[in-house]
Amino acid sequence: MCLGVPGRIETIQGDGLLRVGKVTFGGAVKEAHLGYVPEAIVGDYVIVHAGFAISTVDEDEAARIFDYLRQIGELAELEEANPSA
Repeated sequence: MCLGVPGRIETIQGDGLLRVGKVTFGGAVKEAHLGYVPEAIVGDYVIVHAGFAISTVDEDEAARIFDYLRQIGELAELEEANPSA
């Protein structure tokens, strides 16, 4: 199954379609392309699918999505990358 996972933008580099950011997913930090969400700024939550941020969400919605993913067992990879989460 392919899922879009919410993450918090920590840093942003570049402009336009070449924007890239470091995004935190429950403690695991990964790089994501931000060109599709030009309105996103550091501190915003974005839904990331296949390395691309495809939309922004508020913090409450991100928390609800994480809870749902945890319930269905789809967070194992992220939790293994950060055992303290």
